[in-house]
Amino acid sequence: MSTDLAVRFEADREQLRGVAFRILGSLDDADDAVQRAWLKASRDDRRDVRNLTGWLTTVTARECLDVLRSRKRRGEVALADDERAADPAPSAEEEVVLAESVGRAMLVVLERLVPAERVAFVLHDVFAVPFDEIGAIVGRSPVAAKKLASRARGKVRGGEASGRLDEQRRLAAAFLTAARGGDVRGLAAVLAPDVVRRADAVAVPAGVPGEIRGVDAVVGETVTLAARARAAELALIDGGIGFVVAPRGRLVLAVVLSYANGRIGGYDVVGDPDRLARLTIRLPEEAGNA
Repeated sequence: MSTDLAVRFEADREQLRGVAFRILGSLDDADDAVQRAWLKASRDDRRDVRNLTGWLTTVTARECLDVLRSRKRRGEVALADDERAADPAPSAEEEVVLAESVGRAMLVVLERLVPAERVAFVLHDVFAVPFDEIGAIVGRSPVAAKKLASRARGKVRGGEASGRLDEQRRLAAAFLTAARGGDVRGLAAVLAPDVVRRADAVAVPAGVPGEIRGVDAVVGETVTLAARARAAELALIDGGIGFVVAPRGRLVLAVVLSYANGRIGGYDVVGDPDRLARLTIRLPEEAGNA
């Protein structure tokens, strides 16, 4: 092991960790991938390597791709179902910070890409890795790697903004801000008087009805569940602006909003895994995090 490689690896460790976290969506898995990349890099022949940072990124990305493919074969996700907590554990604080910096909605959407798409999108669109290098990582030609990234981009982004979505975004953002702050007036201002909240049984606490009606009832419940709103972000869900509730970047709930007469007329809180899987979730264009 050469001293220059060790020095370069330590200097690049946080960047490599960032690459791995965006690809894998789990800090534990990212740290494991970076460590395996180091073990592999320290044994490989580097005589022809001119850009150590680029080479270490490639080695790390290959390790991440192996993890994604292994997950897919076993039908796993980054977080097991029995760990689907509404609030992040204190021990996960660092991962929470990373998820917020990347965007929890972004991590949710990335989780829905196939492994090669996810690697190509993250490496090119986030870290500007050339397509010839990406192609070598995913086992495709540069042209095919470019198509992978383009296809992923189409799944991540929601397309052109429209006046309809702009109005929905304004209402949804106002609702989310008010929910986070327990602002009763703010909530009442964006909800229709006859608003209806429906929810899957797994999406509400035991004993809470699956449907409630009227602005007073909905506002009261929203205020008591403010902790969920702190882990929520705007997303484009089945073509309309809603929320994903994704502590640590793991999708727990999707809130599908309906709109009428300049207000939120109702919403459906989806927590059933089968229903969640059927939703089309993307990032709304030009809609920053609320």
